[in-house]
Amino acid sequence: MSELRQRPTTTSKSSNGPDKESNPREHSSDDETDQDHGISLLDIIRVVATILIACGGLSYYMTSSESVLWGYRPWYTRWPVVKQWVVCKSGARVYKEQSHVTIQANTYISKIKQGPVTLTPSQLSLYNGTDTNLPLYVAVNGTIFDVSANRMIYGPGGSYNFFAGRDATRAFVTGCFKEDLTNDLRGVEIMFLPVEDVEDDRVTSAQKKIRRERELRAARARVQETVKRWTGFFGNHAKYFEAGRVVEDGGVHGEPRPLCESAQKQRPKRSAMTGKS
Repeated sequence: MSELRQRPTTTSKSSNGPDKESNPREHSSDDETDQDHGISLLDIIRVVATILIACGGLSYYMTSSESVLWGYRPWYTRWPVVKQWVVCKSGARVYKEQSHVTIQANTYISKIKQGPVTLTPSQLSLYNGTDTNLPLYVAVNGTIFDVSANRMIYGPGGSYNFFAGRDATRAFVTGCFKEDLTNDLRGVEIMFLPVEDVEDDRVTSAQKKIRRERELRAARARVQETVKRWTGFFGNHAKYFEAGRVVEDGGVHGEPRPLCESAQKQRPKRSAMTGKS
């Protein structure tokens, strides 16, 4: 009897064997989990912080170690302004009365405790540093600035004491510190108008009139630009701060002031502008 040999049949692979096929869905799910990270909030914070630090460092370098905010000084970063704000809010600022303090000055002190001051030019003159119990004020274009932090310069004996206790806007424009210690800006734009030192027959009277009006507008704009620059100087200073406003007690009357000699010499000449000798 012939022996029958049974052919080995193909059996299914063991579920635990090494040849087990992996589930493609499992692989796909794992890959998506590994790749689905994106940009987190922490990454955004890091980028923003790096940009701010770099910008601040560049500002610190470009402004010669003066500012990390490109010269911008918010009021809450300046101690004198913060101090004044706290004083106005809490009413904790107290001035000592002394025998030489006048009743009128005490009235102004009480105004300071309440907040921004409003002074006439005659009242403003009391704040020139003579009375050490009063703040030291300088005014530009009607805005009063407290410069008490720099009494060495604006106080009695200081090099700029003549600015204290008054609005000397005109002097800030002309540079004539003796003649122009006033807020009267009438006619000051003349210093930016050219001196007519040559005659040009090629320009008609109508053209000259139009040219004059154009130059006059430009001169007035330069005056306002200069005033704005000085107002910004005191307003953005680290030690000074705005204290109030000057109110006129009668206004400016009479003829416009003549241009001071120094400002007159600064005027351009028409010959230089046209290239003529």
